[in-house]
Amino acid sequence: MVGLFNETILQDRPLFHNHDSILVQEYASLGTPYLAEVPATPLRTEAGLVHLNTALATEVGLNTEELGSTQGIDVLSGNTPFPGYQSRASVYCGHQFGQFVPQLGDGRALLIAEVRKGKQYRQMQLKGAGPTPYSRHADGRAVLRSSIREYLASEAMHALGIPTTRALSLTASADPVFRETTETAAIVCRVSESFLRFGHVEFFCYTNQLQALRNLLTWHIEQHHPEIDLGDTEASFHAGLLQWLSIVVARTARMVAQWQAVGFCHGVMNTDNMSLLGLTIDYGPYGFIDGFDIDHICNHSDHQGRYSYRNQPRIAHWNLYALAQALSPLIPDSKETLQNLLDSFADVFHAEHSALFARKLGLPNEQGDAVDSLIENTLKFMHEHSLDFTRFFRSISALNPSATHEENFASWQQSAFFPLALGDEAQVNNAKLWLKQWREALNPQNLDILAWQKKLDQTNPAFVLRNHLLQNAIELAQRGEFAEVNRLFTALSDPYNAAQLPNEYTAQPPDWAKSLVLSCSS
Repeated sequence: MVGLFNETILQDRPLFHNHDSILVQEYASLGTPYLAEVPATPLRTEAGLVHLNTALATEVGLNTEELGSTQGIDVLSGNTPFPGYQSRASVYCGHQFGQFVPQLGDGRALLIAEVRKGKQYRQMQLKGAGPTPYSRHADGRAVLRSSIREYLASEAMHALGIPTTRALSLTASADPVFRETTETAAIVCRVSESFLRFGHVEFFCYTNQLQALRNLLTWHIEQHHPEIDLGDTEASFHAGLLQWLSIVVARTARMVAQWQAVGFCHGVMNTDNMSLLGLTIDYGPYGFIDGFDIDHICNHSDHQGRYSYRNQPRIAHWNLYALAQALSPLIPDSKETLQNLLDSFADVFHAEHSALFARKLGLPNEQGDAVDSLIENTLKFMHEHSLDFTRFFRSISALNPSATHEENFASWQQSAFFPLALGDEAQVNNAKLWLKQWREALNPQNLDILAWQKKLDQTNPAFVLRNHLLQNAIELAQRGEFAEVNRLFTALSDPYNAAQLPNEYTAQPPDWAKSLVLSCSS
């Protein structure tokens, strides 16, 4: 099957891409039934460039000067096509809040370009550029509020080292968009190796387009997993497909463990929001936990708490079952093998979760029951007292494992991130009990304290993209003031460097932050 899907160079002279990159149509060459050609809908009022991610543009092989020009802003806002490329939308379906929806698709997203720079391949997609055949009678637009949230969140997650789609640009206009109230339009240009989701596999399975599904998976695996040889026989294809699924299971497990380790809640883990590459995708009512609640629900539309912080690993596993079920017609007599692959999720997740939290606690690399017990007790202690997730872990570098118990607690108090309320006697007493267990698990003999503290500060961020900070930036932007969006972008690009962060970005969140409500419209 190698060579079935060849790249096509669409133009030799770059306009919006550089001379070391080429515009290709590799995914686009699949055509029907995967993609529908559809133009973006021009905005009625002039679009302005709120922010351009110049570092990402350079990484992808795009020309930043051209992108920042009037022509470039027209492309990034959907007013004109990317030269040499016909925009397209893809079809998929999915399980939304556990219920199967037979047809979804890119209802407000358009693929506008594919760029190859050496071996690196990226797709560019506009979110909010108007209706598509899959909009289900909606307007295909995105509002400024949700666009700011997605633009900043994807780059914040990237800076934290978590697999994610990226954000290249944010443009906005005065065009009215009608949601709960009248808001204004904005468009995010997203960048990813692929936007294929579990829901793509489900769609072609449940519409009984099995040859189309086989072709799609062949393209995807050849494109993104060249180490997998699908061969020329049914047996080799089946083996390759199982090898690929094992990678998807492992990547998904590790991604969700990474979410847990920074206190991130996705909010809408439907199968159509799950990436085949194990990337965080589709930022809606997400949130980084402030006061820790293991059952925290960040999505006001999630009335049953299906996608709570505690449930994220279980739902990821459930979604993988849905993916495997959709693959099963292509792999006959594989029920037991598929089950074994799915069962591996728990082991991968646990190993990654334990390793991440051990590093966050400054523990040695060795894992075992004592480490797992400390991690569990740490989360219980934080939950019981609603301790701020980010500030708690950041404060650990203020500890001195070689000091006495009382000296250690005293040095902890000196941290700018000290998470306790000293007036709460029960909280302090429980903290001292936790501190004793932590020190016993650490075993500080022959520990280079300064190197240990530095490593902790490179592991536990001082800053995460909290909802109240986003809300402040959104309210200013809605008045035409975008400086705070730029300021947040600068901060999230280096979330570990506390000395360079504004004090209000690392402070305990204000009480009003608890009243913020996010829903699927966010």
